[in-house]
Amino acid sequence: MAVTVRPAVAADTVVIMSFVRALADYEKLLHEVEATEADLAGHLFGETPRLFCDIAEQDGAPVGFAIWFYNYSTFRGRHGIYLEDLFVVPEARGLGAGKALLRALAQRCEAQGLARLEWAVLNWNAPAIAFYDGLGAAAQTEWTVRRLTDQALVSLARS
Repeated sequence: MAVTVRPAVAADTVVIMSFVRALADYEKLLHEVEATEADLAGHLFGETPRLFCDIAEQDGAPVGFAIWFYNYSTFRGRHGIYLEDLFVVPEARGLGAGKALLRALAQRCEAQGLARLEWAVLNWNAPAIAFYDGLGAAAQTEWTVRRLTDQALVSLARS
């Protein structure tokens, strides 16, 4: 049976959290997971959600997810989608779930007139990089991601 993609619903919160933890474990970042099921449920399914999730299923069972939100390009003058997390359980890799999730986001971009779909990938994750290259995704090597968190963020806020 083919992989299908559907929008997540509140009842998916437990599986979404399990995917977040599995992704963090794969990326060797499990120790950084602070989010709870309540956090995810509030942000995904609260009164004014600004975070979205799609679930990939095979034979009715969840096998992957994409968590995303809208961003904006001042240069293009249009919104886009930023893919925060993409994960497919190891036993379902190669079945087309990752591509189906990205296709659904690309279709959303096309239907809504969005300018781009973008995401980050760890530079050591060769299988993911090869997968993205195969889809025609271009590496943005001229940009370096910068991030403020924890004490650096607090220090700037209070300066």
